[in-house]
Amino acid sequence: MSFNSSRRGFLRGLGGAGLFAIGGCRCPFGCQKVKLAAVGMMGKGYSDWVPMLKSGFVEMVAFCDADYTSREMAAKRLAKDGVDFDVYSVPFYTDYRKLLDDAGMLGIDAMTISTPDHVHAPVAIGAMRQGIHVYVQKPLVRTLWELEYFNKTAKDNGVIVQMGNQGSSLDSMRRCTEVLQDGILGDVREVHVWTNRAVWPQGNGVANYVKSRGSKGDPIRDGLNWNAWLATAKERPFLDKYPDGAKVYDPWKLGSNVYHRFTWRGFHDFGAGAFGDMACHTMNLAFRGLELAGVSDAECVKIEEKNDIAYPAKSVVRLTYKERVAKFGKIKGRSLPAVTLFWYDGYDESKPGKSAMKPSAEIMPKVIKTFGAVPNTGCYIIGSKGAVLMQDDYGAKCAIAMNGEEKFVDIFQHEAAKCVARSIPFCAGSAPAAAGGKSTVEMKGFAEGHYGEFVNAIRGVGPWYEQTHSRCFADVEYCVPQMEGILVGCVAQQVSGKINWDSAKQSFDNAQANALVKPYIRGGFEF
Repeated sequence: MSFNSSRRGFLRGLGGAGLFAIGGCRCPFGCQKVKLAAVGMMGKGYSDWVPMLKSGFVEMVAFCDADYTSREMAAKRLAKDGVDFDVYSVPFYTDYRKLLDDAGMLGIDAMTISTPDHVHAPVAIGAMRQGIHVYVQKPLVRTLWELEYFNKTAKDNGVIVQMGNQGSSLDSMRRCTEVLQDGILGDVREVHVWTNRAVWPQGNGVANYVKSRGSKGDPIRDGLNWNAWLATAKERPFLDKYPDGAKVYDPWKLGSNVYHRFTWRGFHDFGAGAFGDMACHTMNLAFRGLELAGVSDAECVKIEEKNDIAYPAKSVVRLTYKERVAKFGKIKGRSLPAVTLFWYDGYDESKPGKSAMKPSAEIMPKVIKTFGAVPNTGCYIIGSKGAVLMQDDYGAKCAIAMNGEEKFVDIFQHEAAKCVARSIPFCAGSAPAAAGGKSTVEMKGFAEGHYGEFVNAIRGVGPWYEQTHSRCFADVEYCVPQMEGILVGCVAQQVSGKINWDSAKQSFDNAQANALVKPYIRGGFEF
């Protein structure tokens, strides 16, 4: 029996059933391998499918990448990393539409989708309609219309979803979530989240250069299927590199590529900017721990280099999250106040890779006293009885300080936090047990835990999460509401003034903002 449509149908009915043994294995299908297709081979694609392959529970059955040269690049990288796998033995596609057409023939059970943001929704939705489970890189989708469509498709087809925000599998992130859900901070009404991105070119320099080229393009790179790369986006000429002397800031010296590879993220048509890229990580703790849900309004309160093609060079966005009733932890059933969340992104040309836009030192005097400076990326949660600081992108470093205390203390070591009961399972591969001490999943291995969780969920093993009603801690029950606020913020970066969002009606009170709810979909790429 192959692990294809019949097995997918069985899995959809598995729900929260317990583990069972077939053929001596603690999984529903006698430990047959999950047939995996990877859409996007290099970059994040490589770091997504390779850990799943190395788990031993996955069989690669197809690759898809608009850039044909990615297969050769992957082969060289695998050899360098000491991974014994022949990528040339697996069918390769440059157009995801053909891959989706052949999915049944290939017996695909699951897909990793690690493409430019604008391709996430069409690939994932096309796969989920066929009962294929999806691991989708963040941001889950690029627009609010796609988000609603994604949510409905996932639930209608009963598939397993994991969004690629790897910090969700860190013990420290889960422990800090438990502490926040215990309510020891009191009422939380204010949150600050910031990032050291963008690391790719964006702002007016990008827009001015692209506009200056008009309809004149550059020769398409050998091996690149430009039509498939564009996918749903408006047709335009390929542009290779920014020329010497172009007034385009490239903070991490990425080679000054205009669109491909990687630098597509700064364009409205292809990416979601720094907000879409990093808020899935840096807002993760606040969203989970405070159970943030409905966003009511947003406003870009500070912006530099606003234009109609690319995301701004720098911005500060204010989001308002509605009052809600706690569903988890010690505070379950308690009414929680509205939260004002400030998002900061942008770079400082004098300090490559460093954020110029972050909360002022005056907001966080204990942070300065403890660590000497405001971290270049993080999340700061302010309660009536204390504050929590996340000092990195993913939640590996979390600390807490109560009112009256002079400095922050690690979340695993603070006496008040030690009294908080465990309520969230650790992911597979970690060792929670170890007796309630510091995290046993350090940064070196946390990503593998995230990928392992997805593969195990497909196999029907691993912990069941009450928060997401699935075996994935970043399933649709979590990632869709989180993405809604992020995408509302992305819209706020493109319009002026305060915009009010009605989630039920999927509309703003602003005509310009409403025009950004649904993406342009090019003929031949409808989904």
